[in-house]
Amino acid sequence: MRKIVLILLSFLAFLNATAQTPKRTIQGDSLLKEIVAALPSDTIAVPVIDKPLFFNQNLVFKLRLDSIQKIVPLSYNEYVQNFIDIYSRRKDMMGKMLGLSNYYFPIFERALKAYNIPAEIKYLPIIESSMNPHAISRVGATGVWQFMFSTAKAYGLTMDNFVDERKDPIQASYAAAAYFRDAYEELGDWLLAIAAYNCGKGNVTRAIDKAGSRDFWVIRPYLPKETRDYVPAFIAAVYVMNYASTHNIAKQMPAINFKTDTIQVSHFVALGDVAKAINYEETTLFGLNPSYKKKIVNGTAALPKRIILPRVEQADYAKVYDVLNADIETERDIILASTDDVRELRKNKQIVINNKPINSVIFYKVVPGQNLKNIADKYHIEVQDLKVWNDLKSSTIIPGQKLKIYNKEAAPKLSKPAVNFLTYKVKQGDTLSAIAEKFVGATVANIKKINGLRRATLQPGMVLKIEKG
Repeated sequence: MRKIVLILLSFLAFLNATAQTPKRTIQGDSLLKEIVAALPSDTIAVPVIDKPLFFNQNLVFKLRLDSIQKIVPLSYNEYVQNFIDIYSRRKDMMGKMLGLSNYYFPIFERALKAYNIPAEIKYLPIIESSMNPHAISRVGATGVWQFMFSTAKAYGLTMDNFVDERKDPIQASYAAAAYFRDAYEELGDWLLAIAAYNCGKGNVTRAIDKAGSRDFWVIRPYLPKETRDYVPAFIAAVYVMNYASTHNIAKQMPAINFKTDTIQVSHFVALGDVAKAINYEETTLFGLNPSYKKKIVNGTAALPKRIILPRVEQADYAKVYDVLNADIETERDIILASTDDVRELRKNKQIVINNKPINSVIFYKVVPGQNLKNIADKYHIEVQDLKVWNDLKSSTIIPGQKLKIYNKEAAPKLSKPAVNFLTYKVKQGDTLSAIAEKFVGATVANIKKINGLRRATLQPGMVLKIEKG
């Protein structure tokens, strides 16, 4: 008992001495506590991952991400935290995204569900385009899903003088869902499929080979700079959209904030005429139908076109009916668009011969009823030139097929060898894109065609024919 009393007296004496000691510079744990106390309760500046401060914050954000994770892995690390900080500070932008999500998310969800793609992919257009159907990137990617011209064509979207379906949220969403189906089938991981959407499956496959891993966070250093940030930005966007109120982000109602009807029209109809019939501004109708470049819906009996309009009042039915069934007078020829991919345009840059600029190559789309001789006569070239330039094994061509046509002065002088093949035995982990990279001139589409493959799935031990380049 006496020892206990002595210990207590010693402790009280120590406390008294400490209270009388002048305050000095705060060090150690006390400084850390002050720093933490001064931070906002939800977001912090991105620290280095191995510091205790980041570890303490890790638990809060990781638990939140875990709570909303469904199929797509929502990893948490310093890269994700960085973008959470960025998006949570952009309160005006994210408030607008919340408002637009009321209109666009149901469209995205229907398309994704049709291809059995995780619904979380619906957040991708936030970082792609801020859900703006008229968004165009510096290299030509267009629409809410930011499709490049060649990829859009490959997935069935139409671009001509009347429409650009990359700007159609409905059509573009189904094309995006089809792309994700193919990317996931080949890569087997949703974060890798998201990365491929940004930089292409080939870049992702090469990164996998270099890193010796199929984990996005392991292969990340081997990906293009934009793609390294793309996946963490996506995860951060998912987080902020689900925890907006926690960060004092308020939903902003968009201009499109009403119920709509969808109808098919088989006539050429001006959006401005429809707008007048239902007492709306033309800009409203164009906002609902952004893919019609001339603000004209070019429907025909053979190919009706969709038009979305605000729900029509019963009193306006007669006026709307008259507008939708009366063709307007306008030029009706359909002219397919050429690429607006800046990278392709650079490849096809003009050359100069005899002081006259000419295009080194054009791409011609075959129309019904044409044969190689028709096309050769049109461009004053030989049929054999067309066959050599396009690796044609016969004179058969089909409508919609694209042919390379060189200016005669600029055409490469080629001597086409007899076609022959190599064989390749599929190994564990091989993909079509990785195999195509091994052989000059090989493409995934060509390998699939030569071998009669309908899907991109490969089995170890399969023997593939590869056309010699």
